[in-house]
Amino acid sequence: MISKRKAIIGAILLVIVTAIVSSIFSIQLSTYMDIKTGDGILSGKNLSRAKRYNKLDEVRDTLERYYIEEPSDDEMMTGAIKGMVASLGDPYTYYFTEEEFEDFMERTKGSYAGVGMMVTIDEEDNQIVIIKTFEGSPAFEAGLVADDKIIKVDDMDVDGSMMDKAVAHMRGKPGTDVKVTILRDGTTKEYTLERAVVNIPDLEYKMIEDNIGYIWLYQFDENSDKNFANALNDLSKQGMEGLVVDLRGNPGGLLDTCVNIANMLVPQGIITYREDRLGNREDYKSKADYLDIPLVVLVDENSASASEVLSGAIQDYGVGTIVGKTTYGKGVVQTLKPFKDGSGLKFTNSKYFTPKGRDIHEKGVVPDIEIDLGQAAIDFLKENPNEDLPLELDIPLQGAIEEIKKKLIR
Repeated sequence: MISKRKAIIGAILLVIVTAIVSSIFSIQLSTYMDIKTGDGILSGKNLSRAKRYNKLDEVRDTLERYYIEEPSDDEMMTGAIKGMVASLGDPYTYYFTEEEFEDFMERTKGSYAGVGMMVTIDEEDNQIVIIKTFEGSPAFEAGLVADDKIIKVDDMDVDGSMMDKAVAHMRGKPGTDVKVTILRDGTTKEYTLERAVVNIPDLEYKMIEDNIGYIWLYQFDENSDKNFANALNDLSKQGMEGLVVDLRGNPGGLLDTCVNIANMLVPQGIITYREDRLGNREDYKSKADYLDIPLVVLVDENSASASEVLSGAIQDYGVGTIVGKTTYGKGVVQTLKPFKDGSGLKFTNSKYFTPKGRDIHEKGVVPDIEIDLGQAAIDFLKENPNEDLPLELDIPLQGAIEEIKKKLIR
């Protein structure tokens, strides 16, 4: 039985909660602690760097000596690092404290202790927006829905710049409470949610129209490729002759997982490739064996990152039809660098391209057939937050089914 299908409403700036992680790069970060005057001869660029970090040292020393309260060295260091990273102006590059890094890594494993929602940032008003709540979770049971804007967590006012802090605060020990205040249609409402261990599904599937398989892929986590393969196997045993892959609202996830899934759907060749600022290129390739049946992929403006890698490859090879709305347009890749103290850095280090060399960053994947969700479906979801969207109101899915039928007749 397919669980509640939450369609994503409105154009929402997607900040990926689950990062694309393809490999771990070892880099050396210099801090002001490394620079000491009098240790040899400093010249040129090194001298300039020494002066800059000396100024940071002077500020720290002044605060330690004269600030009205004794400051914490650890908090000042963390603040300095976060400020340096934030100066890049890249929403996908972020420094994590030890606690934050543990929480971030937990998000890719399919379960966590929290309230059970996926969030993003609305570009227009810089507010935290709920993309969806997971069925059976505290947020779902309380009636929070897609497009609700989170404006306060407990007594802390929050906006888009504090999303990671807000998410971390909503997590915690199972059985404890957290207050979440949302803004919906101009009205504020406060919910008290009891944290619980939330199992995050990565996909659901079923047969529709007798011989058409349907897989709704929520995200690309560490088990999604295995679950996707199992779904294909089961659907094939049920007589599947055509397949609809639903990537609507899928924010992305692990690049390696995405590549493994693409390997099942596209012929032998390049799935995607990435280039860094020096022009160094890395190719991700598929093998010859793939599912060669009529295929349609559903996307919307909240399909991002790994979703765009998959849909872009399918479109370039012409093995499937892309239906829906133009995707978000996140064509950059992040890498994780863990540090010995348990903290970590997620940073953008390259840009990816489709097999034909298309750069879709800030452009997105344009569907072959454009179909909007429709106001009737939006109204239904607002009025019935805990009910499934009836198939007759899901216009994009109906369009995908019709496209599959056309392919089967040929």
